[in-house]
Amino acid sequence: MPSRAEPPRGAETRREARQVPAAATVALRPNHRTPLHPGAWWLWALALGTAATRTTNPLLLALLIATSAYVVATCRPNAPWARSYSVFFKLALAVLLIRLVFAVLLGSPLPGTHVIVTLPEIPLPDWAQGIRLGGKVTVETVLIAFYDGLRLATLLICVGAANSLANPTRLLKSLPGALYEIGVAVVVALTYAPNLIADVQRLRAARRLRGRPDTGVRGLLQVALPVLEGALERSVALAAAMDARGYGRTADVPPRVRRTTTALTLGGLLGVCAGTYGLLTADGGTYGLPVLVAGVVAALAGLRLGSRRSPRTRYRPDRWDARAWLVAGSGAAVAALLTLAADRTPEALNPGVIPLVAPTLPLWPAAAVLLGLVPAFISPAPRTPAAPKEPS
Repeated sequence: MPSRAEPPRGAETRREARQVPAAATVALRPNHRTPLHPGAWWLWALALGTAATRTTNPLLLALLIATSAYVVATCRPNAPWARSYSVFFKLALAVLLIRLVFAVLLGSPLPGTHVIVTLPEIPLPDWAQGIRLGGKVTVETVLIAFYDGLRLATLLICVGAANSLANPTRLLKSLPGALYEIGVAVVVALTYAPNLIADVQRLRAARRLRGRPDTGVRGLLQVALPVLEGALERSVALAAAMDARGYGRTADVPPRVRRTTTALTLGGLLGVCAGTYGLLTADGGTYGLPVLVAGVVAALAGLRLGSRRSPRTRYRPDRWDARAWLVAGSGAAVAALLTLAADRTPEALNPGVIPLVAPTLPLWPAAAVLLGLVPAFISPAPRTPAAPKEPS
């Protein structure tokens, strides 16, 4: 029984709770903000890539790269799959370097007057006319290769931004029912790919500890066989578990609906390809957009009908909220404004090479590119709360 001089334990507990600083209470509160729909990130990144295909101006392309890099640095979550941006960046640099090397070695049919160096030319047979190995390397040839390579590199970097920002598992969960089997296969591949790498590292370490070679053709073969055996065992166990849970079972759909779904899906995809080709070429600008829109509508209708084959539900589906509309709309605005600028001022977005013209930064296309920074302000990555300080 407590004495009168000692307060009861309940009073001590209440007093200690009142002495906890407010910073600790704030730090303990989790961040319940709903993550952005992964499809919005892909639409935003593909729109930036579309904008990159409309220009060869290195200043605008560099601005597109900087925009995607800033958004990735601001919005990228702390997850293993979010570290792929640097891999795509290195791949883009490799593509640019390979494009320049091929331009130097193979040359270009375009004439050039500013010669950098003259390489020894290798004579080729008559059936290889139009191909040249060696010869004169001009500034015009190198610049054309640099502009084309930088455009392709920017497109790869935009795809890398989408891979770093969009959760692949949540993205595959959002696929329509018509792509259900493909989504399951991709999810399984993404889940078990790290296990293969871990198996290879574990087996190589075990062989080194036993004094056996783990490099060369012999070492790789002796490592590959156990890895393949383990992968087959996991695949059989996974197949049995999925079959027991009902994966792969489809609903009965009338043949007429199946034929209509196939026609709409294939026709829509062909329309998307034809419309995209029309938008990327100078002669197809009139029919490209209508064909693309019609193809997208037909493909979506086919996927909607095909979803009847897979009666399933989604646990906590990602919602397409106002932030998703803003993110996707900012990327679409960049693509639309750059496409308009390519038609209005083609000389600013595609600087000339013959004769040599120094590229300049057009103001309103550059301002249009900066619209791609909207996701950095409306959907930043959640910050990890700092640990509270203990009261002295």
